[in-house]
Amino acid sequence: MSAAQAPDAAGADDRRRDERRLNSRVADLSVPEFRRIGLTWLLTATVVALFLWMVGKVLIAGILAIIIASYLRPLYMVFLRRLKRPMLSAVLTLLVVIIPVVGALVYSYTELVDVLGYISTHQSEVASQIDASIRRLPYLGAVNATENIRRYVLFVSDYGTKIPAAIKEAVVDLSVAATIFLLTAAYVFTDADSIVSYVASKVPQRYDRLRESLVTNVSGVLYGAIYSTLLTQSLKTLVIFLMNLVFGVPLAAVLAILSFIIGFFPIVGSWSVYVPVAAWLLVFRDSPVKAGLMVLVGFLVNTVFISTYLRPKIAAERSGVLNFYWMFVALVTGVYTFGLAGILLGPILIGLLKAVVDSVTSQTSWRLLDAEDGAG
Repeated sequence: MSAAQAPDAAGADDRRRDERRLNSRVADLSVPEFRRIGLTWLLTATVVALFLWMVGKVLIAGILAIIIASYLRPLYMVFLRRLKRPMLSAVLTLLVVIIPVVGALVYSYTELVDVLGYISTHQSEVASQIDASIRRLPYLGAVNATENIRRYVLFVSDYGTKIPAAIKEAVVDLSVAATIFLLTAAYVFTDADSIVSYVASKVPQRYDRLRESLVTNVSGVLYGAIYSTLLTQSLKTLVIFLMNLVFGVPLAAVLAILSFIIGFFPIVGSWSVYVPVAAWLLVFRDSPVKAGLMVLVGFLVNTVFISTYLRPKIAAERSGVLNFYWMFVALVTGVYTFGLAGILLGPILIGLLKAVVDSVTSQTSWRLLDAEDGAG
């Protein structure tokens, strides 16, 4: 054997040794090898747990950044073809999303502060109006709730002075989450191809079927959940906005934006906007018909039809993975278990479960694995 052939022979021996080690049974492992495997898995689990604990508060920001960047990448490619500068193209793409959102939030904040300022300077008038309206209601004419009403009005007016302090307290968490969101989105924009190649290279070939199933299911449920959530939130916001215009409610746009934002949070929904608006119509406009219609339309259309039926239906159809029932379970239980992040985590978990079940119960995949083991 020549000197040039010796390294090739040694490499072939190493590959055969690795194949025998991979195809060996647990009973064939020595005690030191078993300890090494156990220590490796324990260290891996510890590092993963610490990582998830570290990024727990900004996890939803990172997931949203990955998803939004994936959907906006065609726009990024348009900027990139014209500018030939990846980072500048990523910044411009993000500004397309950020500028409208920031503008809507600033407008809503200024309008809300003005309203709370008016309540603060007219506390007695507001309390007297509410008290008079309550006394006009059936069976409540003799109720004396003046002092309680004044306390509630005082609480609401004081809330306006607490908003800047609340924003200051949240600025650290918001800034960290915003930084993670922006940098993650820019990273996905500029290095999407290398990220996909890296992940694919780390998955052994024998798990290709499981990997494909996981990618298909997770991407499908994520697309369905995000598409349906944004679409249905927009529809509910439009309903609130139109009812405000028809019934002559001030701050129609601000209340619609507020409805869009708080609709993502568990328990809180658009009802927390249309119910107070109905109360305002009843108290300050003396219009029980408009107030009743506001509650009736809001409850039947927004809460029952759009949230309970339309959202999971659209999500299931768009995902192509889960049916209506399982998507409904994923959205509802995900939100109530994980909070705001449950909008994504719930469908992801159900999608992962389906991918694992499909792979485990697929006879074809097991026959392929047996054939690979036999060839090894």
